Amino acid sequence: MNINVNGEDQAAQADAGTPLLWVLREHFGLTGTKYGCGIGVCGACTVLIDGKAARSCTTTIGDVADAKVTTIEGAEGPVFAAIQAAWRELDVVQCGYCQSGQILAAVSLLTESPTATDTGIDTAMSGNLCRCATYNRIRAAIHQASARLRAEP
Repeated sequence: MNINVNGEDQAAQADAGTPLLWVLREHFGLTGTKYGCGIGVCGACTVLIDGKAARSCTTTIGDVADAKVTTIEGAEGPVFAAIQAAWRELDVVQCGYCQSGQILAAVSLLTESPTATDTGIDTAMSGNLCRCATYNRIRAAIHQASARLRAEP
């Protein structure tokens, strides 16, 4: 089965019912996408599917046959750059395990809603758990990235 990952068509030697998470990690070596819970509630496995945040542990490769999948390794563009800069400047990361999912969820949010409010951030990020509880820094970084994006010409 062929799927488009990070802008490249790739052949996956797996059944259409195989979770996308395992294909990304085991077949393509893209280990930035993490396994957390396996049931889609923690967000560690978040990727972008056609630009929207999705849980790769509950999405099969058959579900993404006609879609574009972006992992943390392939994330790029002004929204990603603004989020990445804010994450660094505000020292968001503690252990880092959940951060690829957090960052891609934030990319999805700011792509859809560049002027996200606290309520919007809380709603969009609510399914992404952080064992280190850096939620306040995550929210502040999203606000900072949003401000940076609005200030760009």
